[in-house]
Amino acid sequence: MTQRLHLVFGGELVDPSKSTFKDVDNIHIVGMFPDYESAYAAWKAEAQRTVDDAHMRYFIAHIHRLRDEEQEASSTEELG
Repeated sequence: MTQRLHLVFGGELVDPSKSTFKDVDNIHIVGMFPDYESAYAAWKAEAQRTVDDAHMRYFIAHIHRLRDEEQEASSTEELG
């Protein structure tokens, strides 16, 4: 069975209508989750916790989409 990892993270944005973080050093890493359902639950909890701050935003990154195990490695990956 293929594992589909998801990363939940967030922080304060410069402008609530964009996705640029105010301070990248202070991004809150909620955690890595083995499936979308658990990542969504963590995202929802953080989003609800910070609902009163329009500049705070949380995201779910689909880590499993970054790499396809069936394809050959790129030349940069082979450099180690």
